[in-house]
Amino acid sequence: MLLLIGCVWSIQILFYEDPNNSLIKVIVRIASSIFFIICFCSLGDLYFNNNFGGMIGKNVFSSILIDYFNETISKVVNENNIQKTPIENRDTYGKAFLQIFNLWRESEAVKSFCFSKRLAKIASDLMEVNGVRMYHDQALFKEANGGITPWHADQYYWPLESDKTITAWIPLQATPLEMGPLEFSAGSHQISEGRDMPISDESEAFMDKKLRITNFKTFVEPFDIGEVSFHSGWVFHRAGANKSNMTRKVMTIIYIDRNMRLKKPENKGQQNDWDTWCPGASVGSIINTPLNPIIYP
Repeated sequence: MLLLIGCVWSIQILFYEDPNNSLIKVIVRIASSIFFIICFCSLGDLYFNNNFGGMIGKNVFSSILIDYFNETISKVVNENNIQKTPIENRDTYGKAFLQIFNLWRESEAVKSFCFSKRLAKIASDLMEVNGVRMYHDQALFKEANGGITPWHADQYYWPLESDKTITAWIPLQATPLEMGPLEFSAGSHQISEGRDMPISDESEAFMDKKLRITNFKTFVEPFDIGEVSFHSGWVFHRAGANKSNMTRKVMTIIYIDRNMRLKKPENKGQQNDWDTWCPGASVGSIINTPLNPIIYP
């Protein structure tokens, strides 16, 4: 609030007609206005993250870059996809999306995308840590007529000691509501109910009912090309069905604090993640394996 007041004050001072104005005074007033605006905007980002657990960044990537990586990532997904079951014969999780992990190890081009210093710095700033590691990446391709992604919190699956985690959710095309964009419940990382539930029909029903009686606002809106959503590990989120005739293509990158330590797994999902994404890491030690390199700084 103080920064907002300062911002308004400095702007009105900037345009106040002072008969003794000098070039130096004008420059100082412009600089102070810019300073207050920057501080206020930065505070807004941190406030949104700390209180809501997520944010959507506008114009993070150019349309040219997204078009290029749409083609590049799609090629790697097609080469590694082993799903042959018709979508109508799959369970809820199988209908939600095709899921391909750690594409950064399959393609140097995709690696350059996943190791983007710009994205990693945003993640680091939002978590308020001094650097981030790769946990893993994954492509989430929701096919035409694909089903919902049930309400869930990702960190149920992660054997990590702290909540200093964040996922960048990056659509590879414009994503209208009919394609099933990300939907998240702002502030839901503050509740404990549902944290012990894997993604399932049961988690969808339980959390839908739970979140309806809270004061948390649900965010769901179309994504333009170049927009990126960031959400923390305990934020409950979902996605609607893809009612279009096109595949909804999304790339995600999961970042963890560079000093993140491994905890003893509390469920089978966490044990699987330890074996798969942090092989060789020891409980209580910093997760420093070849699969978890420092991306920033």
